[in-house]
Amino acid sequence: MLGLALTLLTAPARAQAEGDDAALIGALMAFHGSEAIVEVMSTHCYETAGLDTAFKTAAENWYLRNISYLELADRVIERLGGGDPAELKAARNYGGSQIMSAYNQAPDKNSFCRSFLGQVESGAFDIDRQLPEPLKRAQEISAS
Repeated sequence: MLGLALTLLTAPARAQAEGDDAALIGALMAFHGSEAIVEVMSTHCYETAGLDTAFKTAAENWYLRNISYLELADRVIERLGGGDPAELKAARNYGGSQIMSAYNQAPDKNSFCRSFLGQVESGAFDIDRQLPEPLKRAQEISAS
């Protein structure tokens, strides 16, 4: 269920795109959608699970592990001529709405939050694990 949210992240950012660069821009925008998934659900679970600081710590650690990928994505998006603030907002909104939809459909909200926490802590939501091909391509472009 959580993987589905990440799989669907590239859809809104591709709407106005053409060609390989545009597809890559959409995939790189999904990096920010991943960030929104972690932020939104970590905050929500923190608030609904008795203010358990493990959720905040996991989100902070995710950010520290992934900030370089987010910054790389922004640089490559700009280099390829993308970077419309509306696209970034759409990617973030889409990611947040997808994870909240998955949460709302879960029969046991506490179990969902605990599972989510475990996945964030294990690195399952890290950009290099969720979106390795766009990351590799962005690294290649940045190095050229």
